[in-house]
Formats: sequence, structure tokens, C-alpha cells
Amino acid sequence: MISLIVAVVAMLVSFYTFYLTQEHRKKMAAVRGESFSSRPLQLQAYERLVLLAERISLPSIISRANQQHAGLEARQMQVLLIESIKQEFEYNTSQQIYVSPTAWEAIRNLRDQNIYMINQVGSTLPEGSTGTDLNRRLLEYLMNSRKSTLHEVVLEALNFEAKKIMR
Repeated sequence: MISLIVAVVAMLVSFYTFYLTQEHRKKMAAVRGESFSSRPLQLQAYERLVLLAERISLPSIISRANQQHAGLEARQMQVLLIESIKQEFEYNTSQQIYVSPTAWEAIRNLRDQNIYMINQVGSTLPEGSTGTDLNRRLLEYLMNSRKSTLHEVVLEALNFEAKKIMR
């Protein structure tokens, strides 16, 4: 019976001590003007998504592929371009926690559109085409298509949302 009373008293003392410690920390943080803000994390996420949008834009990804993998066949280049987009996207998926659903949806749409365009243009090439042929056709398609503006629209949307956070 005595051990039960001692255990209850010890538990009450530890709860009280914990409460006092937490209250002390809150008061000290208030005195120092400290408070947690997710704003820096959100802004950093928007920065990362802007970089992602730039990296998965077709001109950018084609440029990097041409520099690193010249001489591939068209089908190999097609797979390489798509895998590069997917890897860039997967590397940044955690950023969706910090941005609006609209911003994340814009990035996903950009990824999907670019993969779709690569597959569409790749399917029109004759057998024996080179990766350079694929890349040239993709760039020509971009110059003649209104769909190429999605990249700019996504960047504008990300910039707009980031600026709202900074206010």
C-alpha cells in the first residue's frame, strides 16, 4: 500500500515538473520572440519546385541528354528522357507537403504533358532514327505548339503562390 502511494506521488511530481518545464520553455521563447513558422519551409519548397519545373522542361532535359548521351537510338533516347523526368519528379515529391494542392497539380501536369509529348513524337519517328532526330523533332514541336507554354504557366503560378507567402 505504501509503495502504491509513493508511486502515485512520484508520478504526480514528475507530471508537475514536466508541466513547469514546458511552461518555462514557452515563457522563455516568448521573451526571446521565438515562434515556429513554416513560412521558410514553404518558400524553400516553392524554390525547389521552380527548379524542378526548369529541370524537367523539354529544352533543358534535351540539352542535358544530348551532352551526356550523344549517339543513342531514338527509342533509347525516348526512354532516357522519360526516366530523367520521372527521377527529377520523384526526387522532389516530398515538397508537396509544403505547397498548395494547385501548385503540386501544376507540377504533375507538366511532368505528364512532357512524357506524353516525348511518347507522341517518338511514336512518329521511322525505324532507325537517332536520339538526335527525336530531340530535334521535340524541339520543333515545341516551337510550333501552344502546349509548350505550360512550362511558363507553371512557373508563373509557382512564383505567384510564393509571393503570396512572402506577404
